[in-house]
Amino acid sequence: MLQLTKQAFQQYLLKFRLNENAVATVKAHVSVNGKSFPVFVNEYWTAQQRQANALHEVSYRACFKPQLPRFFIDLFTQPGDIVYDPFNGRGTTVIEAALLGRNIVANDVNPLSLMLSAPRIAIPNLKELERRLDDIRLDKKAKAEIDLSMFFEKQTLVEIISLKNYLHQRLLSGKEDDVDRWLRMVATNRLTGHSSGFFSVYTLPPNQAMSADRQKKINKTRKQKPEYRDTKKVILKKSRILMRDMDEGMVNRLRKTKATFINGDATATKQIKKNSVALTVTSPPFLDVVQYADDNWLRCWFNNINIKEVATRITMSKTVEEWGAKMQQVFNELYRVTKPGGIVAFEVGEVRGGKVKLEELVVPLGLQAGFDCDGIIINQQEFTKTANIWGVNNNTSGTNSNRIVVFRKV
Repeated sequence: MLQLTKQAFQQYLLKFRLNENAVATVKAHVSVNGKSFPVFVNEYWTAQQRQANALHEVSYRACFKPQLPRFFIDLFTQPGDIVYDPFNGRGTTVIEAALLGRNIVANDVNPLSLMLSAPRIAIPNLKELERRLDDIRLDKKAKAEIDLSMFFEKQTLVEIISLKNYLHQRLLSGKEDDVDRWLRMVATNRLTGHSSGFFSVYTLPPNQAMSADRQKKINKTRKQKPEYRDTKKVILKKSRILMRDMDEGMVNRLRKTKATFINGDATATKQIKKNSVALTVTSPPFLDVVQYADDNWLRCWFNNINIKEVATRITMSKTVEEWGAKMQQVFNELYRVTKPGGIVAFEVGEVRGGKVKLEELVVPLGLQAGFDCDGIIINQQEFTKTANIWGVNNNTSGTNSNRIVVFRKV
């Protein structure tokens, strides 16, 4: 039975080789707890080979490219199926699934995740956005409760705080609508960055926020000071970029998507029905590699989110044992919500220079929950030797390749 599954899985992968120039699939095996599982290595997707929709262009730390979930959505689902991500992040999996006509469920313990993903299922009209921005009252006396002068010019900060206060009042009054949610999403994404397309002076890319003290040092080193940014123009420009691949038909199809967004723990998702999910594509927090709360402190400020409270809820395990114990609970819940024949594609990236092989830890967790393991996919660009499959060192740190363990509920 296992051999048939392996053969079928290999055929799937060969079928979805992207072009004739791709290096042929390398088939290897890894032994986990005395059992052998197939490993398939290739360049299965690249940005050049399958251009992603511009709607994905929302920055978030440690997110994978849309080509990854699309590979599995195309392979294992049909229109109308439910696609799920228990660690939603910026919403790459669910946005791609919705664009492909699937219904979606997204969960994340960080409320920012849902603020950045849900608005892209209900895209407003650009003229509506412009009118709404014109209607927001500018409070010239507005001040931040913390010093942000190292990031923003004085008038720019007045505009940011006015928008911040407007959105907060709309939320508290229950009047927040799709236009407000879109404005919140785009403004949150435009707070800081490294070009004039952001509200701030030059700083780190927008997927993480520099500390105030560190920003002061950057300003001194670069001999720079914040210049005025027209926040309305910045928001409208980014909105046009996000919408550039969308036509009216696509926007209407997205609005018809059956979408569930959950702000909670991935180990307890009672909102999701048993045996309902056809495919899960996800990438969990990797030990303590990424400090999600620290990276998002400025975004949390703008959205009136208690960053200390969020930080206590986000899984930031310091040891493999702690991480594995938490992921076991996640797999138990995934088994409950996955329908028979459903697939879980669990991406574990590469951490600590390849010294920690999370895929070898993940396989027994899925088996313990009740899944079968079809194998491990490694999407790796320009690899030359099979020996480099485990622990490639083409980059000095961070994620070098996509490592996905594929499970099936039988």
